[in-house]
Amino acid sequence: MTLVEWADEVRVALGLPETEAMDRKDVDRVLDLAKDAAHSVARPAAPLTAYLLGIAVGRGADPEAAARMLGELARSRAGDDGSGT
Repeated sequence: MTLVEWADEVRVALGLPETEAMDRKDVDRVLDLAKDAAHSVARPAAPLTAYLLGIAVGRGADPEAAARMLGELARSRAGDDGSGT
């Protein structure tokens, strides 16, 4: 199963419309953001950041712009003590 297929299964399970389907570009955007958060902030920041991105996009934020901004924010934290607090 690919991640795009998994995302589609999750979409259906959540009752989201087909217009909310993710393609490979969408999946890659989320994975890249999660990588930036995990490596630059702390590993647990990855799912938390992806979740918050989803909330923002659900409220109308542009997915690409929001992911780019959050990725930059995470990368700017690289070298902090990594305590996650």
